[in-house]
Amino acid sequence: MSEPKKIRKAVFPVAGFGTRVLPATKSIPKEMLTVVDKPVIQYVVDEAREAGIEHFIFVTGRNKAVIEDYFDVQYELYQTLSERGKTSLLDELQGIQPGPGTTSFTRQQVPMGLGHAVWCARDIVGDEPFALLLPDMIMQPEKNGCLADMVELYNQSGGNIVAVQECDPAETHKYGIVGQGRPVGNGFELTQMVEKPAKGTAPSNLYINGRYILQPEIFGILENQERGAGNEIQLTDAMLKLTKEQDFFGYHFKGRTYDTGSKEGFVEANVAFALWREDIRNGVIDTIGNLLKTIQPRG
Repeated sequence: MSEPKKIRKAVFPVAGFGTRVLPATKSIPKEMLTVVDKPVIQYVVDEAREAGIEHFIFVTGRNKAVIEDYFDVQYELYQTLSERGKTSLLDELQGIQPGPGTTSFTRQQVPMGLGHAVWCARDIVGDEPFALLLPDMIMQPEKNGCLADMVELYNQSGGNIVAVQECDPAETHKYGIVGQGRPVGNGFELTQMVEKPAKGTAPSNLYINGRYILQPEIFGILENQERGAGNEIQLTDAMLKLTKEQDFFGYHFKGRTYDTGSKEGFVEANVAFALWREDIRNGVIDTIGNLLKTIQPRG
């Protein structure tokens, strides 16, 4: 088997309306809501950078220009921090700044689903494999980042990689579920993909958690993909077609994933990442303890 092409590019679909967390997202993109002190999108970009990604591709929509501004150089802010001697904060901001020419932005003018958003990045990705990271989902790994370990598996196996993790077996009907085959590297051969299987029919309790490595042939399938569930172009439908031509492998992510696109998941992520921070952990623990003792639900 020839050596797989390097994964250099990552796609971030950030065009969604964020309806599950309205009214917060009425004027602020859901990807720019902060978890502790960083926007959600920054966590996902950091994960991609850790995995060796060199080019960051954002599929945006209307009212999302603030995401592009966030990843741009802000001269006035940097100059002010420098003049005031806040060098550590300046170094931190410059450390997360993408280099010139490493970010691209393209528009998804109509909300036609995840598959359509991915297809909108086709000309920027070109004829090479790419990573896809859903920005709603941010992760706390036990060791390495999810995408970094997926790239390791890809370098061993080639093909297409889907990250999965365990859910409550009683909840499998809410997710895209995969079937697990023989071990391959730090992952396994993927034997099935079922979108929201009927109760009692799921091939496992391993659900797709929002991280993918895909071959460019997916674009040709998405080009002619008919609308599926929700009258949208579904990525899962296109991946199922691609399984007939190419190998798919699963990477079992070990860690915690938070769906910041839901109100409960967003609050959970803030608490979890605050507790991960050595500088504020103890204060957060005390605050939560006091709140649990004193605050009751409003009637």
